[in-house]
Amino acid sequence: MKYCKNILETIGNTPMVKINNITKGIPALVLAKVETFNPGNSIKDRMALKMIEDAEKDGRLKPGATIIEGTSGNTGMGLAIASVIKGYKCVFTSTDKQSKEKFDALRAFGAEVVVCPTNVEPEDERSYYSVSSRLVNEIPNAWKPNQYDNLSNSTAHYESTGPEIWDQTDGKITHLIVGVGTGGTISGTGRYLKEKNPNIKVLGIDTYGSVFKKYKETGIFDKNEIYPYITEGIGEDFLPENVDFNVIDHFEKVTDKDAAIMTRRIAREEAILAGNSAGSAMAGLLQMKDMFKEGDVVVVIFHDHGTRYLGKMFNDDWMRDRGFLEDSKPKAIDLIASHKDQKLLTINVDEKIATAVALMTKFNISQIPVKKGNEFVGALNDSHVFAQLITNDNLKQETVDKVMQKAFPFVNMNASIEDVSKMITKESNAVLMKDRLGEVHIITKHDIIESISK
Repeated sequence: MKYCKNILETIGNTPMVKINNITKGIPALVLAKVETFNPGNSIKDRMALKMIEDAEKDGRLKPGATIIEGTSGNTGMGLAIASVIKGYKCVFTSTDKQSKEKFDALRAFGAEVVVCPTNVEPEDERSYYSVSSRLVNEIPNAWKPNQYDNLSNSTAHYESTGPEIWDQTDGKITHLIVGVGTGGTISGTGRYLKEKNPNIKVLGIDTYGSVFKKYKETGIFDKNEIYPYITEGIGEDFLPENVDFNVIDHFEKVTDKDAAIMTRRIAREEAILAGNSAGSAMAGLLQMKDMFKEGDVVVVIFHDHGTRYLGKMFNDDWMRDRGFLEDSKPKAIDLIASHKDQKLLTINVDEKIATAVALMTKFNISQIPVKKGNEFVGALNDSHVFAQLITNDNLKQETVDKVMQKAFPFVNMNASIEDVSKMITKESNAVLMKDRLGEVHIITKHDIIESISK
C-alpha cells in the first residue's frame, strides 16, 4: 500500500507547469513552480516544517510548547499544520492589510490570531514584529521561529525547492524569478541553483514601498523608500537575514495595481488560481521580457493559492474601489459613438416654430436644443410642440421661445450610464455632453437603449 503517514509527508515535490498565454511574444520557455499543491497551499510549508524540526533537534522547541510568530498568513499556515501533527499550540500576529481569508484559515487549524496595524515602524510596540516578541516573553514555554532571521528558512529551499527545480528542468534552467519577502525562497533556491550553474540569473520581485531594490543597487537603506503598500507577501521595511543579496542578481519593482491585475489574469488565461505574489512575479517577468531569449528556461515561483484573496484581488468591488479595475460599463462618451462625428443640430430662440418643426421632420429627430447666441437656453420636444400646435395652428408663426421647455442638462463625458439615465426624465428627454475638444453632443433614450442592446 502507498500512503503518507501524515499530511507533512506531502510537502514538496510540487509540479512545474508551462505558461502559455500570458507569455505570448516571449521567446523563452516560462514554467511556473506551482506551490499551491503543498498541504497548506503555499511554499511556506517547506520552511515552516524545517524551522520546527531544527528547533526540536537543538532543544529550542520542547513538548507542549506554544509557537508564536509574526506572519502574513502563509508561514502561519505551515506552522499551524505542523503543530496539529506535533502537538504544539500557535499564536500568530499579523497586519491588518492581510486578507480575512488568511486569518480564517489559520483559526481553522486552532491557531489564535492577533491583528496589528500595518502603518507603523517595525520597532513600534504595536507592530506585528514587536507584539510577537512581547508575547514570546509573556507566555510560558513559548518559541518564536522568527522566519525573517532564522536561516532554517533558506536552508529548507536549498535542500528541497532548488533540487526539485534543477531536476524538473533537467538542469536547463537559465532564470529564476521569485517574489522577495523573508528572502528564504529566493536565497536558498538561488544558492543551490548557482552552485549547479553560476550563470543562472536569480531575479527578485520587489514592490513600491519596500527597501530591497535600492539597497541591492546602492547599498543604502533608505527610509524614504518605505510607505504602505497593498501587495501581500513581497517587500519589507527592514533587511531580513535570510535575504542574501549576493545570490540575487537583480530586483524588479512591480506596482500594486499591476500585481493585482496580473493575479486575475493568471486564473483567467492559465486556469491557475494563484495568489497576489504570483501576480507580482508574472507582472515583473513581463517588465523584464527583454532579458529573455530563445532557448532560455525561466522558472517563476507561484507562492500561494488564490483562495486567500477572494475578498481582495478576485473581488470586483475591492479592485474597483482602489482604481485597479476599469469599469466596463459604458460612460457618457461611449453613448454618442454612433453620431460622434455629426454636428449637433440646434435652433435659435428667435426662429419660427414652423422652422423648428420642419427641421425635426427633415432629420427625423424628436428633440432639439434651443440656443441664444452661444448659450443653451431651452429645448423643444416633438410631443410637447405638436400638442401645442393642435390647439393653436397659428402658433407656427410664433418664435421658438413661446413653446420651448427647460434646457437639457449637461453631463460629464465620464458619467456612468446609470447617472445619465437618471437625468433623462419626462421633463428632460435628453442630456448634453461636451467632448474633449469642447464639441457638444446630445444623448437620448435611443442612445442608451442602443448601448444596452449591444
